[in-house]
Amino acid sequence: MLVADIEYNKSCTNMSTEVSLLEDATEALCEWHRDCRDRHEDDFEAAKEIVTRLGAHYEDGRTEIGFWTPGIVEAGVPSEDVYLEVLTPTEDVRVFEDGVDQQRIEVRRGRLPINREGEYHWAVVEGMAPGTREQFGSLYQLVYREDGEWHTVQDPMAYSVPFGVFGPAELIDLEALDAERDDREYFKALGTDGEPIPTTEDDGLPRVDPATSMVEIHPGTATENGSLDGLARRYEQIGEKLRDGEELDAGERIHVGYDAIQLMPIEPITEHRENHDFWSVEGDRAALDGGETVELVAEQPDLINWGYDVVIRAFSAPNPAILETGRPHELVDFIAACHNLPDPIRIVFDIALGHAEGRADELLDEGFIEGPGMYGLELDYQHPVVRASVLDLQRRKMDFGADGIRVDGAQDFKYYDPDSDELFHDDEFLAEMDEVTQEVGGTEYRPWMIYEDGRPWPRGDWELASTYRELIQQHPHSFQWSPITFAHNKPALLTFWASKWWRVFEVADFGENWITGVANHDTLRRGTQQPLPKGWEEDPINPYLGDDGPEIIDEAYDQPSTNMLLHCLLPGVPMDFLNANAHAPWSFMRDTDDEWNVKVVAEEDNFLDWHVPAELYDDGQFFGRLKGMGIDERDDLDHFVHVLHDVGEATDWDLADMAATIEALGSPLDGETVTPADLERFGEAWMADVNEFANLTHWLDTLDDDRAEFTHRVRQFRQDRPWLRGDIDVDGEEVFDYVHPVDGTVVYYGFRESPDGDEQILFVGNMEGPEATVEPTALDESIPDSDWEPALTAPGVEPDLDGVALDNGEAVVWTRRP
Repeated sequence: MLVADIEYNKSCTNMSTEVSLLEDATEALCEWHRDCRDRHEDDFEAAKEIVTRLGAHYEDGRTEIGFWTPGIVEAGVPSEDVYLEVLTPTEDVRVFEDGVDQQRIEVRRGRLPINREGEYHWAVVEGMAPGTREQFGSLYQLVYREDGEWHTVQDPMAYSVPFGVFGPAELIDLEALDAERDDREYFKALGTDGEPIPTTEDDGLPRVDPATSMVEIHPGTATENGSLDGLARRYEQIGEKLRDGEELDAGERIHVGYDAIQLMPIEPITEHRENHDFWSVEGDRAALDGGETVELVAEQPDLINWGYDVVIRAFSAPNPAILETGRPHELVDFIAACHNLPDPIRIVFDIALGHAEGRADELLDEGFIEGPGMYGLELDYQHPVVRASVLDLQRRKMDFGADGIRVDGAQDFKYYDPDSDELFHDDEFLAEMDEVTQEVGGTEYRPWMIYEDGRPWPRGDWELASTYRELIQQHPHSFQWSPITFAHNKPALLTFWASKWWRVFEVADFGENWITGVANHDTLRRGTQQPLPKGWEEDPINPYLGDDGPEIIDEAYDQPSTNMLLHCLLPGVPMDFLNANAHAPWSFMRDTDDEWNVKVVAEEDNFLDWHVPAELYDDGQFFGRLKGMGIDERDDLDHFVHVLHDVGEATDWDLADMAATIEALGSPLDGETVTPADLERFGEAWMADVNEFANLTHWLDTLDDDRAEFTHRVRQFRQDRPWLRGDIDVDGEEVFDYVHPVDGTVVYYGFRESPDGDEQILFVGNMEGPEATVEPTALDESIPDSDWEPALTAPGVEPDLDGVALDNGEAVVWTRRP
């Protein structure tokens, strides 16, 4: 591990390291707290106001700090044994630099008394240094002494955790961060005649209107460094080219043609108990009556995760693993880069607040936790302070400048009613989420609201029973993920477009408030979990998509006919997945699980068949860790991971039994024996190698320029016709149907007319099956038979209205001026 000496900015004076408690100001803060409780009869209403001042808030040299600590109070810890610990760098410490694995930072550690008010602790402190774009600021945490031992409480409401979610919080000057953002004019103009994106007045505030189309991005694999800073640079470069009239290359084209980006979760995530340790302070804690200079040993968190393994603690902060510099400013810079494009792009945050990963109980007060759940731990959403805190975490995160919010797993917000002995969906809480407003750049506004809700999940018939409309009906301005986006989403399966017709027709009939599209982080992974058959007798994979796994999976999730159907005909907001656009690998990647990692890897046992032919495994830039364990051949790895899966299921995933069984069967791993530690090392090597393999930088140069240009034109067709978001009038003059009888080929067709009556659109596409010839204008009597002009034609197709031949995945869109 490299250890770098910090180069201090000699032009700056030393940072102040002396901190002190302002007793009168602290008492005034406690008085405000008491007054707040007295003014509200309802505990939840009082909590909603109180939690806004929890965490650390800097203004004019003073810092207000608040913690909710019912566990400490209930345990009987005397108030005089609870302190605020502050670690302030003694000089200006530069942020993380590329190539530096570890920094040793001299800090002044001070410990201050803190006032208790009921279940809360409050302090107003002078001397703490806020972090800036260029340097780290004061770190803080609550510490208390019990039975002679020191314990630490981290701030759940932190805005910055540069050394990981298990490290101390960093003080950030939020007003300065907001004041210096490059897109302030974007927010100032919301709700005015000069607004950069459309809004609609909602209860006196502008609410961001839905996008026309959207792309989902995983920041950890989207750029070489897997950082928000890298994404900001990419969109800045795209913006410069667009303003200068330069042609975009294929790797840039897959990013544009959208007016929204949904970021996969960017919250701080859990860590591996043994492998991840990103900070420590050398030396014992200071004496009560003074401070001391100690050394902080810090590393930039290096974590692999798809983003959903959140622990709720510091939810309001960006995930430091995707911050190139360790600064939360990167998130603002990325948002500003998208807002400042010639055609602004909205940013949608994917908010996963419906559960907490298993280690959350090490970071949150026990008052937060209700108990174990399907995905880790369930939060006690019925507790007024927990309920209010979660909502405020949402507000704080969105105040980085998001335009929209996608609520992950809304069906998971439930509560138990002991009187009826039933679980109920907490729709009141989801309504509270909808009521949260943002304030950025001096403008208060309401975001575009999107829910993922598959109720009655997890009931066995949920895929059939779910309407995906409950929350739209409660909140007519909101959107939900559609059935072909959420559950019915394996287009590589033969008969997919025939058997799921009823769900696709629902999109056409009443999908204007749905997010549509077949490619996203869940669907592409589920697609590759399907076994790849070796021949026709092993249906159900669609053999017309390609000759091997990589071809089939690439076409299934980025097929011309699918893209044209979604962007040129169906209502709603189509969403694509950047990895699918890039024809890049995708899998379930995380190195943060120290309990089930081997199981998670084994369940990806079909990944190699879908994404990794032998020539790519042999490529020296890929799979170096696995090769270093002795697995030199792709087929050996393929066999081993399938054996791992079968043995795991047979032994109920007991690592000791698995190791013994695999050793008896024989393994390609180096060494004569196989131990549980070997299996864990294999899992870690797999995750790291697959994560590198999936990075988009390896695949952008392999894209076909003509194909990328074509799909960009498909998306632009949608952007030029936002009216397509409205439902198809299937009971009127508009048409959406498929050719009967199917005769082995599923051909969809549709006819639409703009609300002003100035344009008509005709779509015909072979969704799956061998080549078929159709006469588009003869498909329905409502379709005019003349004056059609081809607007979009899949590569290789001759758009003949008298009889167009369409192979699997091919389509044509015509337009007509009545």
